[in-house]
Amino acid sequence: MNERELYSIGDVARRTGLSVSAIRFYADEGVVTPTGLTEGGFRRYDVHAIARLELVRTLRDLGAGLDDIRRVLSAETSLHDLAVAHLRLVEDQLRRFRARRAVLRTMTRQPTTAEQLSLMHRLVSMSDDDRDQLIDQFWDFVTDGLDVHPSYVERLHSLRPHLPEDPSTEQVEAWIDLAEFVRDEESRVALRDFFHRAFGTEQGKLMASPEMTARVEKHRKLLLEARAAQQAGVAADSPEARDLAERVAADSAELVATMRGDHDVDVDKARHDIAGFDRNGNPPQWPARTTGFKLLTRYHSLVATINGTPGPGPASDRVRAAAVREWMGAALRQSP
Repeated sequence: MNERELYSIGDVARRTGLSVSAIRFYADEGVVTPTGLTEGGFRRYDVHAIARLELVRTLRDLGAGLDDIRRVLSAETSLHDLAVAHLRLVEDQLRRFRARRAVLRTMTRQPTTAEQLSLMHRLVSMSDDDRDQLIDQFWDFVTDGLDVHPSYVERLHSLRPHLPEDPSTEQVEAWIDLAEFVRDEESRVALRDFFHRAFGTEQGKLMASPEMTARVEKHRKLLLEARAAQQAGVAADSPEARDLAERVAADSAELVATMRGDHDVDVDKARHDIAGFDRNGNPPQWPARTTGFKLLTRYHSLVATINGTPGPGPASDRVRAAAVREWMGAALRQSP
């Protein structure tokens, strides 16, 4: 285009994709005024005005209002700042649409009352801050007056859900269940009592200390290493299996001694316990699942579903643990 040439409103409409009435509207609103007028009063625009109108159309397509457009054209705000502001709005709208889609999907899968629909929409439409506040209020109540190391309370607070931007129906249902769970007074009281009983003794406080937490985590990783080897098909009579079983026995003896608070590390007893394990002959005596323990397991399970991570499965975990102990027992029985 020639910089000196003036173009009719019809030419401008064809070049910008705007309608003639829209170009007139922007002129009347003072957004982009004509460069000049003919003797007959017809509006004419130069290339600079056309470029501004093209920018106006782009900004309007992106959802910008007239006031925003005026500020950009008058250089009161930059395109970058406007883009940042509108990106934030668009992302918020997308989040709301995804939440609505998830609610509708849930409705198509199960009978839903008007009251349940209202609850679902309110919960999934919460902001991340609102969700965090809900979980913090829950753990604040559960750990109120709990006399343990602060780091343990922080760990409990870190066990929180993170609903993805595009949640599945299962994740939405889990979030709804979790929100109802953390608001349920009976569950909150039962969990608080559970933690106070578990950590109300000196040994309980020791178990919640950073040192013991790190020690238990070390043993857990060693057991996971043994489980990985067993599931990978490593033969129980192999040197690798015997080495892992010996390491688990030694670490178990040290862990038990630490938990008792003494220095009597009985590795032979730990080896004997593992070597004598028989899944069919002497199944392990699993501790009874208290109400508090079941509630804590349910919380973990719901959070895992929402976050899309593996969750606790007491029954399947027991089967896998028994298989690994049986494998280590066979390995130690092969030892001299």
